[in-house]
Amino acid sequence: MSTGSNFGKLFTISTWGESHGEAVGVVIDGCPAGVELTEEDIQIELNKRKPGKSIFSTPRKESDKANILSGVFEGKTTGTPISIVVYNNNQKSKDYSEISRFYRPGHADMTYDMKYGFRDYRGGGRSSGRETIGRVAGGAIAKKILSTLNIKVTTYTKSIGNISTSIDFDENEIWKNDLCIPNKSCVEKTENYLLDLIKDGNSCGGIIECRVDNLPSGLGEPVFDRLDAELSKAVMSIGSIKGFEIGNGFSASKLTGIENNDFYRYENDVIKKESNNAGGILGGISDGSRIVLRAAVKPTPSIKTTQRTVNKSGENIDINIKGRHDPIIVPRAVIVVESMVAITLVDMLFRNVNSRIDNIKKIYSKPQ
Repeated sequence: MSTGSNFGKLFTISTWGESHGEAVGVVIDGCPAGVELTEEDIQIELNKRKPGKSIFSTPRKESDKANILSGVFEGKTTGTPISIVVYNNNQKSKDYSEISRFYRPGHADMTYDMKYGFRDYRGGGRSSGRETIGRVAGGAIAKKILSTLNIKVTTYTKSIGNISTSIDFDENEIWKNDLCIPNKSCVEKTENYLLDLIKDGNSCGGIIECRVDNLPSGLGEPVFDRLDAELSKAVMSIGSIKGFEIGNGFSASKLTGIENNDFYRYENDVIKKESNNAGGILGGISDGSRIVLRAAVKPTPSIKTTQRTVNKSGENIDINIKGRHDPIIVPRAVIVVESMVAITLVDMLFRNVNSRIDNIKKIYSKPQ
């Protein structure tokens, strides 16, 4: 029986561990030999989602130090499974003992009980955002592979609440502020909005946008394993993601065909599109233009404001949730979305190799 902790077909990740267990980690399989890789490569990415960096994330203090246990020798991957572990050093399980008796609104408490008849209530167990450490570690390796092909993945906060943050987009600003906003002028306004929510014991959601440049055409299968379907599955598998779209997405439903179609023209004997409403994918297959996708993130469900729920004794109760939580999930989820996109693209690149006999010949034909 599969427990749903594996992702990918040729380039795969398998995450493991709980929020308040001894450690969390990931096993990456299918990585080719010869990729230059160090623990620092992994650490750079993990630091982007590390808790306790600002008032806008959980105050839980963790170093999130990556330890590579296998699959790397003398700074290069060996072609065998890569195992990475991150030890939990700042668990406070007693903060969560009370919630073992009731179900938190917006969390997976009730559905875990319905499925398993038992749950790890310490910070949510496997449903905790801490599970994403394995995804980010796997994404770090995937991005190393993509960089050898000059494929670039750029992800950022597009909006928080009703505040649009991507006006006058500046890529260099994304990782210079705590909210991953690509526009310096929007940071202060957004911070003030969040500070007001924190004072009220409330939270909010937002939208994450991801762009992929220099991806070759031809990735994706025509039916079930379409590139957009695989990307959707990857991103929607992240906790707190409640919506996904590519290109015009839901707004395409309000357009006419003449408005939504991307027209073609030849430029120097190369087919070009006049627009990119499709977001770089047609018929489930990449068309060679920029991939543009967005993910909608729900508000953090753990809020200090009084909420109505039920307990296991069959009573209606009111609760105030204790513990350490992010007032907004979006900034720490940016690198998680980027990682899952990168993992998906590497897997699809590897799966696409056998789509044409010419590709097989390039690998296996002997020089005449």
